Amino acid sequence: MKIKFRTVFWATASIIVAILLVVAFRPQAIPIDVAEVTRGEMSVTVRDEGRTRVRNEYVISAPVGGQLLRIEYKPGAEVNAGDVLARILPSDPSLLDVRSRAELQASVRSAQAALALARAEVERAEAQLDFAIMEAERVGMLRSQDLASMDAFDRAELQLRVAETNLESEFENTHVREAELSAAEARLVAPASESSDEFVVTVTAPTSGRIMSVAQESQSVISGGAEIMILADPEDLEVVAEFLSTDAVEVQTGAFTFIENWARNRSPLRGQVRLVEPYGFLKISALGVEEQRVNVVVDFVGSPEDWSTLGHGYRVEVAIVTWEESDVLQVPVAALFRDGERWAVYRIENSEARLTHVEIGQENGRNAEVLSGLEEGQGIVLYPGEQLADGVRVAERGG
Repeated sequence: MKIKFRTVFWATASIIVAILLVVAFRPQAIPIDVAEVTRGEMSVTVRDEGRTRVRNEYVISAPVGGQLLRIEYKPGAEVNAGDVLARILPSDPSLLDVRSRAELQASVRSAQAALALARAEVERAEAQLDFAIMEAERVGMLRSQDLASMDAFDRAELQLRVAETNLESEFENTHVREAELSAAEARLVAPASESSDEFVVTVTAPTSGRIMSVAQESQSVISGGAEIMILADPEDLEVVAEFLSTDAVEVQTGAFTFIENWARNRSPLRGQVRLVEPYGFLKISALGVEEQRVNVVVDFVGSPEDWSTLGHGYRVEVAIVTWEESDVLQVPVAALFRDGERWAVYRIENSEARLTHVEIGQENGRNAEVLSGLEEGQGIVLYPGEQLADGVRVAERGG
């Protein structure tokens, strides 16, 4: 049987046309951004703004009303305990009338109580230091036998240094209370004569430090109890941040903290949570929203030279670690979306998007912990759009 050329030609042309139609009407691959399921370290933090403050601030006030003589000190001046900070010429030469003496006696009793409390805090800090020493020795022994992790050893050493610092701080606080008691007792001493010069009341520094601010520098009339200046040690800083109560409940005492955006082009400082205050308060945000806030107090960790340029009342950002693991299967949160009541991603398989349901654990705003549904190394679609569906052909953007 002889095949005609015309038949072969039209058959071939029909096949070519059919192939071209299939190619022309075949759905085009949707361009996508691709990420990979990875395994590694992951941490979750809560963040908010905070401010620095000196740990112990001393408001120097006028013990009696009268004529305040000109203050010689300027803000930033260094003073030692016992230095005369201000002089007041009382308006009443008798100075110690019945009411004034009763008030000064009450001040002495208050100073005595504060001193007793400070000594009790020293005993508590000593007990904490003893425990930290035993804990560090125990973890060190376990570490030498390779029974404890390096992270546990570092934490024990850090707790020991913090306990030592707290004990030193409590000792200094005791000295301050002793000086305050001496000053209160000195005010009860009656004047030797009736001459005006001997009736000048001197206000002395309860501790060594620097003048933070001077409320009234020029000579003027001042009432009893009015603020004269503020004295503090600007190197003994801490950070207080006002967290939302819903975030504060996730924060544990001793949690590691990063102090960020405290200066341009500077690395974050390290800190540790010392106290989550048990009493919350209501605050109105800049947008007029009522928010329940809680103060979280953070101690700096490291060398004081690292934050030597910070002062009292400086703005910082505080990021407190609430959860961390060293080996976590994770995906970018940009790949996740809700499919009904479940989380899902589009997994890439043979250049096609495959709808895959996943179970999610912790999430930090960038990555999410994968509990089930995916394996390490699998490719997934970032920022899935409405045009994606199970089985749709995809191609990596720019690939």
